[in-house]
Amino acid sequence: MKPYAIIGAGPMGLCTMRNLRKLGIPCIGFEIHSDVGGLWDIESPTSTMYESAHLISSRKMTEFAEFPMEMGVADYPSHREMHNYFRAYARKFGLYNHYEFETEVVKCVRSGKEWLVTTRRGGQEQTRLFTGLLIASGTLHHPNQPELPGQFTGEQIHSAQYRSPEIFTGKNVLLIGCGNSGADIAVDAVHRAKDVDISLRRGYHFLPKFIAGKPVDQLGRKLKLPLFLKRRITKALIKFSFGRPAQYGLPEPDYQLFESHPVVNSLLLHHIGHGDIHPRPDILSVHGNRVCFLDGKHREYDLIVQATGYQLQYPFIDSSELNWSGHAPSLYLNVFHPESDNLFMMGMVEATGLGWEGRNKQAELVALYIHQLAAGAPSASRFRAVIKQRAAIRTDGGMRYLDLKRMAYYVHKDSYLKALRIHKADLQKDILPRVASYQTGSSEVTS
Repeated sequence: MKPYAIIGAGPMGLCTMRNLRKLGIPCIGFEIHSDVGGLWDIESPTSTMYESAHLISSRKMTEFAEFPMEMGVADYPSHREMHNYFRAYARKFGLYNHYEFETEVVKCVRSGKEWLVTTRRGGQEQTRLFTGLLIASGTLHHPNQPELPGQFTGEQIHSAQYRSPEIFTGKNVLLIGCGNSGADIAVDAVHRAKDVDISLRRGYHFLPKFIAGKPVDQLGRKLKLPLFLKRRITKALIKFSFGRPAQYGLPEPDYQLFESHPVVNSLLLHHIGHGDIHPRPDILSVHGNRVCFLDGKHREYDLIVQATGYQLQYPFIDSSELNWSGHAPSLYLNVFHPESDNLFMMGMVEATGLGWEGRNKQAELVALYIHQLAAGAPSASRFRAVIKQRAAIRTDGGMRYLDLKRMAYYVHKDSYLKALRIHKADLQKDILPRVASYQTGSSEVTS
């Protein structure tokens, strides 16, 4: 049996390799950078990290269950603490030796029932044959950068290009967008810029990072509350902590709490309330350095930062292979292809509170499915039938998520984890020893 190819050595790629190796499934990982960490390694050419970035979920709600973070790590770790954590994880479970670093995956095409994977290292290309393909290259690499309504003659960047606040020194700055990165960058700009404005097209729900000294995502985590009650309690806590967005000159959200990812930031509203950041509505037009807003007001800016999110893009594989529909591939549990049992989309999933352990459980299920398929287990056939029937069904738990690119692969955490548990339990009913045919023979085709 030829090995499986894992694309990416970020946290999703690492836990994918960890779970395949637990079951003795041969695999080779490919990483474009010289180290593990993916997005969380600010030195990686594909990282969109910035110096002030921290987790927006707390340490306890994010860590891998089998590898807790050290007690000295902050409640909301910095990107450097996270990078160190993922490097320690890779060392602990011996994953470094199974990756080819500084190796870019440039093309993946089918060859019968297998995959031809072409990689490039040091200018040299190599094509090898693999039993299957696990794509763990991340979702936050390719900027979504809509054109401005006019020609801006000042400096313009996307948040993906932002690294540190020195670029704001002495400038009039406009942030476009108020997701979590947009809020962080606006706060960074306050301390260097001459003036800071932030333009919003829609309202957002804001959450504080701490309530009563505890990370907000740890409050009531052991209580299973119905959605209406969870919303009511959370809204009361938000109102007590922040008040309403309109009190800060921000638009009120026209959707329910949890129907889009909230902004977890305790400082943006603080600085708006102190006059350090000025809210603006959507942009009407741009002329030179002047930006006109929908409320009829206008200002001149030196720098515009578009914090307008990211779009899914996998340039090394034809999108038709991914069962693409709308803004994202249409896959069961955002992972399993309805027609292919050797192609898996790892980590293309977002949910409030899912953490890396939730993604690890996804990798556990994939590894178990691969194992049972190779063993010819009846449970694998049952699961394959489920995948085919439910690929187009989103695991949303009845939530009406906003029709946005960034929400296209959002799931309801409890519903998602329940599905993973159910399928894992069924696959384990007839689990067999490691398959004897797991032999890592040569897969090279050309060099």
